[in-house]
Amino acid sequence: MDSNKATLLGMTLAQIKSAVTQAGMPSFTAKQIAHWIYCKRVRSFDEMTNISLKNREQLSQLFNVGYAAPVEAMRSTDGTIKYLYQAGENSFVEAVYIPDGDRATLCVSSQIGCKMNCLFCMTGKQRYTANLTANEIVNQIFALPEFDKLTNIVFMGMGEPCDNLDNLLQSIEILTADYATAWSPHRLTVSSVGVRKGLKRLLDSGDYHIAISLHHPVPAQRSELMPAERGYSILEIVELLKQYDFSHQRRLTFEYIVFKGINDSNAHARKLLKLLDGLDCRINLIRYHAVPGVPLEGVGNDEMVRMRDFLTANGIFTTIRASRGEDIFAACGMLSTAKQNQEYNN
Repeated sequence: MDSNKATLLGMTLAQIKSAVTQAGMPSFTAKQIAHWIYCKRVRSFDEMTNISLKNREQLSQLFNVGYAAPVEAMRSTDGTIKYLYQAGENSFVEAVYIPDGDRATLCVSSQIGCKMNCLFCMTGKQRYTANLTANEIVNQIFALPEFDKLTNIVFMGMGEPCDNLDNLLQSIEILTADYATAWSPHRLTVSSVGVRKGLKRLLDSGDYHIAISLHHPVPAQRSELMPAERGYSILEIVELLKQYDFSHQRRLTFEYIVFKGINDSNAHARKLLKLLDGLDCRINLIRYHAVPGVPLEGVGNDEMVRMRDFLTANGIFTTIRASRGEDIFAACGMLSTAKQNQEYNN
């Protein structure tokens, strides 16, 4: 793509309309362009056959369509595919395609690196480099080879979505708008460690499913795993969430990686129940994927089942997330880190 040209993929209809009218084209051209880019997913202006040749030539001089194919793909024996997309020079982000029967979920990144620096997360070890643009976020979705099979999107990849909220919400508008894919917001899940201001704005903006990265029910211990706890207390986040209705189609989930000797006992489970009392929610227990240099261990299946059954029996529906893609750099951020190290060493 020509970096001197504006990119249309990732623009809302209003933004496309503003761009083309400033270029002297009729405003109705914007809807035609949006249809070609988001519904037809064309890669060139030449394919936009209901736009005049003169305007197509002008569009190609002023804009990029904006699609960029993945630069690498790693395929797991279980069908999971981890795609790598370039995001600037020597920077890469991951999107993970997870087929499961009649469902197909894509896990999408929102930042290059991450400011949150959670102890157990490889992305945090990269440190924060930049927010992804709306183009770089939606490109992970629309340029996906399996796009037509997608049923769900989770913004749960590299980065903290609520730390890049303007670009995230612009991407969500495109996914849910009638001029684009018109997806139901209930096909989208946004994950957050609990960046309070951004989370409140997200909660007010639409009925997307919400997933909160919890991982420990005690604030002091949570802060050892997740430094963001010092700025965004889980107690305050729970009180904020109690102001919203999750009793109908909108779903609230707390993500909980189970670490051996850290957060895996019945005492921890009872504190979880106390913390989340009064919330209509579920808990998703996650097996730990080891990260190099991190002194944490996961637990066995028996311990996962015991914790799940204890929590469910005591009032919070709890599931164990199926472990996928363990043979292809399973932990988030590992493939992009390896690729960046390779680029720097070349």
